[in-house]
Amino acid sequence: MTRPPRPYMKCNLCGGLAIIRMPQHRLNLCEEHFDQWVLKMVQRAIERHSMFRPHERVLVAVSGGKDSLALWDILTRLGYQTEGVYIHLGITHEDYSDVSQAQVEAFAVERGLSYQVVDVGATYGQTVPDLRNTGRGKHLCAVCGLVKRHVMNRIAYEGGYDAIATGHQLDDEAAILLQNTLHWRAGYLQRQGPVLPSTHPRLARKVKPLCTLYERETAAYALMRGIEFVEQECPYAVRATSIFIKHILNQLENRSPGTKRQFYDGLVRGRASGELVFSAPDIDDEPALAPDDYQTCPRCGQPTLSPGLCAFCRLWEPAP
Repeated sequence: MTRPPRPYMKCNLCGGLAIIRMPQHRLNLCEEHFDQWVLKMVQRAIERHSMFRPHERVLVAVSGGKDSLALWDILTRLGYQTEGVYIHLGITHEDYSDVSQAQVEAFAVERGLSYQVVDVGATYGQTVPDLRNTGRGKHLCAVCGLVKRHVMNRIAYEGGYDAIATGHQLDDEAAILLQNTLHWRAGYLQRQGPVLPSTHPRLARKVKPLCTLYERETAAYALMRGIEFVEQECPYAVRATSIFIKHILNQLENRSPGTKRQFYDGLVRGRASGELVFSAPDIDDEPALAPDDYQTCPRCGQPTLSPGLCAFCRLWEPAP
């Protein structure tokens, strides 16, 4: 007996073959309409949160992964003025940093895009993994984040960029939000959102244009556009708490599609309406203060709340 052919998934807009099912939106889309939908969602997020305007210059932080390369591709197609920056952290496990840099360079060259590379080891004398040996890099992921923020701020300031765009998508944002909520990290909750405004001329505005897209949607976009990316996760993030948090959120999402979006949108809407108010953050390099509240690091010239060297420059000092 011959089995009847399995019905294919239809696009809700044209009835053609759908390539993706998005239950949280109750939407199935074909390749053409999914492409249009992604561009529309990103453009809407940019305009809704006043991330940047067409005449402004945007520095795109690219890692070689699907999210950051998809972001760069989308912003370019939308007509924004972009330049990429890759920060080589010196991770030698399976040539992770070298492979990632090669992927970024291949992407940029193929599309005729401008980019620059900052080699942490060559620029500062030690790689991020080397910092473990100084006694100041025990929490390597936190140290890595500090290094990347400092470098991005420096490049943005020196290059006259109006904003720094990162490839954080909705899964990332929901995981960060849940982790900070579980520990009631009020300072971090105060800072989290689609836009982190500039509070000092040397601290660039940070924006997350992919904040309304799920990770599987950015992955589908990258595959659809033929974007080659590094699939390997950072070897130091294998046991990261964020991965476990994402697993929990995926379980919730499977049972109730749209959970991640509702969770994150609640934070964004609550802060915008004033219903959610958190205490001021206590973070060395980017607190929500006025420019006059900052001191200047005598070594790098970046603003800081700490007397003397900023947190970044203290990383390279010998352990006490």
